[in-house]
Amino acid sequence: MLDEETLAEAAALLEALKARGLTLATAESCTGGLIAAALTSVAGSSAVVLAGFVTYSNEAKTAMVDVPAALIGRVGAVSEEVARAMAEGALARSGASIALSCTGVAGPGGGSAEKPVGLVHLAAARLGHPTLHSRKVFPGDRTAIRAATVREAFALARSLMGAI
Repeated sequence: MLDEETLAEAAALLEALKARGLTLATAESCTGGLIAAALTSVAGSSAVVLAGFVTYSNEAKTAMVDVPAALIGRVGAVSEEVARAMAEGALARSGASIALSCTGVAGPGGGSAEKPVGLVHLAAARLGHPTLHSRKVFPGDRTAIRAATVREAFALARSLMGAI
């Protein structure tokens, strides 16, 4: 699942973060830690990556990165609001400069008309800056959706750094 192109993107992102003196944390649901795994596959990543929270269940989102249970109950785990809360919670819990999050429906089941298989919400947070959000509906099977989510998370991080 972690192809050479994705690992090259991870290395480039880590280098950009390191050059700016920034650190990173992740809060992942539908990828199950794949974003952090891609980043930590690169030698020297420990200079940048501080933490990775795998918050697959709603309870983990609440316990580990402080997503209010009432928010999840109101809008559902797969939502812009929860993605933003996950990133902001990971930022606060880790002490990192930047936090990335994702929550989605990787399939093959679990989708609905409102939240189809392939729907992913991602967010990137940094103190003192607006939290960025990306909503995507990725095609393909579970593996393809998760891999596309990793690449989109890297793109969102680059966008956040461009705004700095």
